[in-house]
Amino acid sequence: MTYTDAEVEALKPYRKVVEARGARPDLRDVFLCHAWDDRRQSAMELHTLLVAEGVSVWFSEKDIILGTPFMREIDRGLARTRVGLVLITAAFLQRVERGGVSDKELSELLSRDQLIPVAHGVTYDEVREVSPLLGSRHGMDTADDTLEQIAKKIAEMVAVEDGVETE
Repeated sequence: MTYTDAEVEALKPYRKVVEARGARPDLRDVFLCHAWDDRRQSAMELHTLLVAEGVSVWFSEKDIILGTPFMREIDRGLARTRVGLVLITAAFLQRVERGGVSDKELSELLSRDQLIPVAHGVTYDEVREVSPLLGSRHGMDTADDTLEQIAKKIAEMVAVEDGVETE
């Protein structure tokens, strides 16, 4: 796995947060924040890739049971994850502009300094136009790495903090 110097520096604070939260049986590695419109395509693809890499992921499509209060389940998911991964797409940016559910999740993740942005089909300049706070975070970009490579990097970060050696 190859990281840019900027990615190494950017992931350091997240590694510290992951380590500080420690290992708890009910704690998931990652909360996957995404736009509703992306749930069956790019968000599902990223979820599947992360799980294949051994990352435990809170993902609304898998973790919210029909008939349960949507916002309460998201709240529980946020409380039971070590770090947030935000899949930023054009649909996500539209939801943030309108103040949708993604905006509430994003606010919580930003307040806890537990957010790793992944730009997918958008530029960080476009992100900064909609959300300067989100756009100011250094993250990953599918213009530089595939979703598969990004999933491997996230898995490696989580595994290192779990005390698992990676190659």
